[in-house]
Amino acid sequence: MINRRLHFSAGQFLLAFLFVTLSSIAVYGQDATTSDGVPAAPVEASSGGDAALGEALFKANCASCHKLYKKAVGPALFQVSQKYEREWLYKWIKNSAKLIASGDAQAVAVYNEYGQQNMNSFEQLSNVDIDNILAYTDTEKPAPVVAAAGAEGGAVAGSGDNTMTNNIILGALAIVLLLLVVLLVVVNKTLKRFADANGIQTEFEIEEERTPIWKAFVQNQFLVLVSSIFLLLASAYFAYGALMSVGVDQGYAPLQPIHYSHRIHAGTSQIDCKYCHSSARESKHSGIPSLNVCMNCHKSIGEVAQSTYQEGMEEYGIDYNKEIQKLYAATGWDSDEQKFVGEEKPVRWVRIHNLPDLAYFNHAQHVTAGNIACQTCHGPVEEMEIMYQYSPLTMGWCINCHRETNVDLQGNGYYEQIHKELSEARGGRQLTIADLGGLECGKCHY
Repeated sequence: MINRRLHFSAGQFLLAFLFVTLSSIAVYGQDATTSDGVPAAPVEASSGGDAALGEALFKANCASCHKLYKKAVGPALFQVSQKYEREWLYKWIKNSAKLIASGDAQAVAVYNEYGQQNMNSFEQLSNVDIDNILAYTDTEKPAPVVAAAGAEGGAVAGSGDNTMTNNIILGALAIVLLLLVVLLVVVNKTLKRFADANGIQTEFEIEEERTPIWKAFVQNQFLVLVSSIFLLLASAYFAYGALMSVGVDQGYAPLQPIHYSHRIHAGTSQIDCKYCHSSARESKHSGIPSLNVCMNCHKSIGEVAQSTYQEGMEEYGIDYNKEIQKLYAATGWDSDEQKFVGEEKPVRWVRIHNLPDLAYFNHAQHVTAGNIACQTCHGPVEEMEIMYQYSPLTMGWCINCHRETNVDLQGNGYYEQIHKELSEARGGRQLTIADLGGLECGKCHY
């Protein structure tokens, strides 16, 4: 009888792999392009103004007090050209105070309706400029892209088509794999029949039992000794690392009751860190900004741009507009009436950076006196959607910073001579914080 081992060759598996790969490429190569929802086209006023030019003029002159579709400091201006005569609007926009002083009944009524707030004069605007602005104010509110896509059974920005394409790919791959399994079973049975018909042995007797590897290992005393020493050293190493990580919360990123995107505020909008954390300049603590600081901007910003909204939903799963509404609820701000109603709610922020009580750290000493950038300790805040602890904040980390950070010898005449003498005593090299006592225990520990 002929003894032969049956096996599938590497070539058979390679062919199967190529078949699956080519099948998936063929399916994935189908057209998967999507079409974004198109906002409603601008509707120009009967005067024939240019809405595109009007938008630029509106944002430059009017947007600080007015919105198109919602009340702000002033009234919503959508279709304002249909509420008042064109000639009256020319006079009102160019110099409302003069029109009110003339005793114009309509001007006085508008002035009283909005709390007798004076509107800025825009005498630099020509009638054509005003026509363009009014054309922009007649622009219909575009339908939200997300809602439009959802109404048609799709998702945000064509993600429905991508999901369908992915489902087709996965379905095709599943069918191909199923066919391969069936094909392999059929081939296996055919080969067995062929072997039986030709007297080819396919089963073999079990060879003589060998000594189990674990028993052979135990019988070798040298290997046991070496392995024991290795395990003890490895255990000590990991135990030391675990103990040293106690209280180190690097990477800690808790969810806050109101989502705040440092990426948008400090990055896109380039708001200085010390505008919100103003106490960092003069105090030990950087402080949590008051919600009134947020309202300095968000009294006028009740909604984000559509592109920003889509970005938040698609990439981070955050509805920025809902988060702004949480801010309004916490401060008691009525966006419709544009006033505080007094129904405030506390916001329980979750602390991220927390030094032990035995350690002293002064923000003003580092930020103002040392001119240390916030990113040195807090990392690239301008890129963080969710704020997290960037640095370990350990004692060794602080000491290394004191050893490596040079002292700024310029701009302080009182210490200039002292710094000069210290530098000369050390061979003229640049002084570091360590040279000024930055490694003394009492500097950071009471």
